[in-house]
Amino acid sequence: MINPSDSAFGTAVITPRWLYVLATATPAEFGDPVICDETLESLIPQSIAAGDVVGIGIHTGNALRGYAVGRLARERGAYVVFGGIHATLYPDEALELGHAHAVVKGDGDLAWGDALRDCARDAPKKIYEGGRVAPEQFKAARWDLLPPDRYMWASVQTVRGCSKHCSFCSVWRTDGQQPRQRASDVVIDEIVALRRQGFRFIALADDNFYPVSLTDIKNAERQGNQHKIDELKAIREERFELMARLAELPSDLTFFTQITMESAEDGKFLDAMRAARIRGALVGIEAVTPEGLKAVFKDFNCSGEKLVNQLQEFRRHGVHVLGSFIFGLSTDRTDTFDATLELAHKAGLTFAQFVMLTPFCGTVDFERWEKSFGDNVPTVAGTPITRYWLIPPELRPKMFMPHPTMNSEEMRGLTQGVWDRFYSLSAVWKRSNCTPNLKARLAFIFISKLYRQMYASTGITTDSARRNRANQWARWLAVPCRRLFQGKPMPGLTAPPRKTTQVAAATANRGQLNVIH
Repeated sequence: MINPSDSAFGTAVITPRWLYVLATATPAEFGDPVICDETLESLIPQSIAAGDVVGIGIHTGNALRGYAVGRLARERGAYVVFGGIHATLYPDEALELGHAHAVVKGDGDLAWGDALRDCARDAPKKIYEGGRVAPEQFKAARWDLLPPDRYMWASVQTVRGCSKHCSFCSVWRTDGQQPRQRASDVVIDEIVALRRQGFRFIALADDNFYPVSLTDIKNAERQGNQHKIDELKAIREERFELMARLAELPSDLTFFTQITMESAEDGKFLDAMRAARIRGALVGIEAVTPEGLKAVFKDFNCSGEKLVNQLQEFRRHGVHVLGSFIFGLSTDRTDTFDATLELAHKAGLTFAQFVMLTPFCGTVDFERWEKSFGDNVPTVAGTPITRYWLIPPELRPKMFMPHPTMNSEEMRGLTQGVWDRFYSLSAVWKRSNCTPNLKARLAFIFISKLYRQMYASTGITTDSARRNRANQWARWLAVPCRRLFQGKPMPGLTAPPRKTTQVAAATANRGQLNVIH
């Protein structure tokens, strides 16, 4: 099983969870899979033999490399099976350009085993419809197969799906708007297994850790929909039970997740996050003006001073924010960049990322952008711009959607400038005072500089020499970062038991409600 990448850093920040979930999904008769994560080291072609089954998971960003790996594997006589969000959206592309024998669409928890068995009898289907499996069918990850000392953070998923409908995001279309939430027992078991190995920092890799907002419940109450009210309250109660159990795990564990801005209005939820040691969260801020938020269907967020106050609310409850901003909206002007940087500082954001607007496959933005060309789609190196992921990285544009007042190079330069200023050494040192001790402060500085090298210099710059230097800096920084995040293994750690049966009853009731719906 291969996680494709054009850049190998030797050490990675977060474990690629899907590899180890599909390792569990691999039927026992096939033995343990061989796992290759190219963000660590590039694939050795000679490791693939005739008759092997090679599973390749792709998203839009690594699809081109994934197709090259697929062709190589098939040339060596292997069966090639593609999966992942991009293959789900473009199965014919994976079959043609990746030389796939088969494509698994949707969740692979069950379909991966079916594909393996069919390959074993030399009868793979072209398409396997994985669909959206029920949460009780989610596979736990085989963390015992992790290579030692290669990842800084581990990752555990607690819920799939997001009830929002942001125009730039495909999650609500691919994973659904109905939250599919795992029981706390299996989540805790995975975390305990990781802490036994020495992982102290764990990302709760969810589409939205806050699947039910107070507004959602109020809307159901206004509609008089009692079934919906009960269902939403049961989901919310399960969140609190999970966080209560996280709080009982070893005190050196730290969690990070992804949530929506609405959670800032839910003080009880934020307090539970703090007690559970969920120290940080990626929050999609996207834009700092009402016009920008409306453009991405995210007008449930605030702007201006109200936005600053909401972001500061996270800090008041002990949750540090990694704010995510999008540049390139039609409402942006040259002063938007300085205004965004000023807001990030004023709101006290601990980390931030500044991405250029990209029409990702499966999103509303992509559909509007693709249709805007009609029959006159421009090409780059013979490839339609609407299939930009197939353009070689060195030729690929940094900005795809035309802007009314700025050209691509101007947009790229202004975006890079915001990264440079937010992650300057003086700014990082100032923000590092949020840490409790010198070791934590050093870890903060290292991870800040590493984050900037990995996600800014390698992703925005058009200069290949600068990208290569950034890759090398990232490799050097990754080693001390990993050591700072490591903990002493705790092989005897056991999972804390549930204290009440209240949530178990709520879960059962929610199952009955789903049947009714």
